Amino acid sequence: MSNDMSLKAGALPWRHRLFEFLYRWGMLLTVVALVALFGLASDNFLDPNNIVNILRAIAIVTVIAIGVSISLAVGGFDLSVGSTASLANALVISMFVWHGLDTTQAILLTLAACTLVGLFNAFLIVVLKIPDMLATLGSLFVVQGVAMTYSFGGSITQNMVLPSGDMAEGEIPAIFSTLGQVPVIVIIMLAVTAVVQLYLSLTKHGRRMYAIGGNPEAARLAGIRTARYRILAYIISSWLAALGGILLASRIGSSQVNAGGGYLMDAVAAAYIGFSLAGSGKPNALGTLVGAVILGVLQNGLVMMSVPYYAMDIIKGLVLAAALAITYIQRR
Repeated sequence: MSNDMSLKAGALPWRHRLFEFLYRWGMLLTVVALVALFGLASDNFLDPNNIVNILRAIAIVTVIAIGVSISLAVGGFDLSVGSTASLANALVISMFVWHGLDTTQAILLTLAACTLVGLFNAFLIVVLKIPDMLATLGSLFVVQGVAMTYSFGGSITQNMVLPSGDMAEGEIPAIFSTLGQVPVIVIIMLAVTAVVQLYLSLTKHGRRMYAIGGNPEAARLAGIRTARYRILAYIISSWLAALGGILLASRIGSSQVNAGGGYLMDAVAAAYIGFSLAGSGKPNALGTLVGAVILGVLQNGLVMMSVPYYAMDIIKGLVLAAALAITYIQRR
């Protein structure tokens, strides 16, 4: 009887250690498993050109998703990132085509304009005390409407006919077009990931954001200016969403109606998948990058395996559900 009990007691730590290992490194193991699976299933999956395509495809999602992670770090949630990317997409192209500005001027003015989105979100959440998800859902529609109104409900391209009947004479600078191409777009993605990861992990401001996300009342009593950090989080989120829209504009060379809307759900999924990287159980930029890689590998591999496009969201949803299950089971 005692031997049976000791065996059971000895089994528990082994199972616990196994679960801890899977919890900490399960996302990285998932990437390796997916790459191996698709590599065996398709001869072209591991081709260097295809790997480059995956990295290029996830760059914009990653940048936008890290913005979502910043809002999650303070216990919030920014649903307006997709529409902010659409607005930035329209603004930056119009600066070239309609107003003839250079690359630096166009990007700075676009980022400045999108800062207003972050301030608007912060006003709704911090001042008016509207719950984050509801406030940013409302701003999603507002910003989307502003973007469509600004672009007159259509695309913005070179040599387009303006509503006045005149021809747009501005051109997109060649240097701007390189931002959306490999390797520049991948370097920007990695740079954003590294900067935000270091900011959240190693600076006092990042640790304060985590403290606010963990227990806002305790953070306030500890002397942290919670309102200031929540405002900052939504401004950074809007900047990164705008950067994603700018990269999208560079990549496709035009502004399309609601171009950033399609990135919202993938960005949210990548941010939540990243919670479980290295067992952090909290938003982090490196985990978000890994989450985006998982989604990108899934998307690319399923296409190569001729899986119907309408079935892909099922698999993405299952992956997100599994990641959330691992994260929240560990918290119980």
